[in-house]
Amino acid sequence: MQPELILASASPRRTALLSQIGIRHKVKAVNIDESSLPKETPMQQVLRLAEQKAHTALDTLTADKKAGTVVLASDTLIALDGKSLGKPGNQAECITMLSSLSGKEHEVLTAICVCSAEVKKSQCINTKVQFAHLTHEEMVAYWRTGEPADKAGSYAIQGIGGQFVKAVNGSVSAVIGLPLYETKQLLKEFGVTP
Repeated sequence: MQPELILASASPRRTALLSQIGIRHKVKAVNIDESSLPKETPMQQVLRLAEQKAHTALDTLTADKKAGTVVLASDTLIALDGKSLGKPGNQAECITMLSSLSGKEHEVLTAICVCSAEVKKSQCINTKVQFAHLTHEEMVAYWRTGEPADKAGSYAIQGIGGQFVKAVNGSVSAVIGLPLYETKQLLKEFGVTP
């Protein structure tokens, strides 16, 4: 019998991506502090957050429930010049982030962590994204759509923000929030298949 899969995320994009590849799952959103630690690189941060989300979700289960359950968690960060860009708190932060990305290539780091009561496996996928040059008016208009408010780096490639992306080198699904190929391979190791 296949284990039950719990997705430790409130992201509708991640659940839609899992459903897209036929992976049945339940959603259990977890709340953790996503602040970076001193001297932590973006890659260290994104891996730590994915692992912390997975363990937090697993720890809410009873011992009996843990035995037949696998937890999947993911986290995505935008990295530019070795620093991570989180979610904007207001229009000014959004404009600052988009201005820093304008006309440049940045990295999108998406970490996945799959764990059971006995085993934990993590992986980080690095995708390079090239942004077009943005005008101040374009950035303000984009903020007003509401889309950037809860997005790392202030944009969503699968939404209106996709118009600013000139090129992607790597996994587009990782930029959206869940690298489908790597996730499917990792889940298969834990006995979770479509």
